[in-house]
Amino acid sequence: MTAASALVADALRALAGLPKEGLGEERESRWRGRRIVRVGEAWHLGVLLLTETHALATAEVLRAADPGRRGYTAESARERAERRALALRGGFDEGDVVHVGWSVIDLAVVDAGGASGPLAMVDTVPSVRWSTAGGWMPLEAYLRERVELLRG
Repeated sequence: MTAASALVADALRALAGLPKEGLGEERESRWRGRRIVRVGEAWHLGVLLLTETHALATAEVLRAADPGRRGYTAESARERAERRALALRGGFDEGDVVHVGWSVIDLAVVDAGGASGPLAMVDTVPSVRWSTAGGWMPLEAYLRERVELLRG
């Protein structure tokens, strides 16, 4: 049995030199208002984000952009435009991909046979739930496929 932490470490070595995407957190201050600021960067591998030190579960993904003056047919479209503008206001460049609301995955818990975020030990195999409706997939195959996709 290969540990989830070892599989992630192998993936990190394979990702060296490939482009990363921004990690953001929402902040608010009296002087600067609401904004999404850069707190790091990670490789985006589907439901996982990998940094040099952590595995993270993805949540909201947006692209920093000026909302412009548009009419919206849905309130949700207006809210998404406002979220993109918060990233721009927080220092991301126009068009940057920003991940917000991510959570840290505890690989030690997974290695010990438990579950954390989208990862779990399933029948002694580190596995990933790649979608809320999907089943479990072996983490090793998932990481191999996602790294190859990122390599293009």
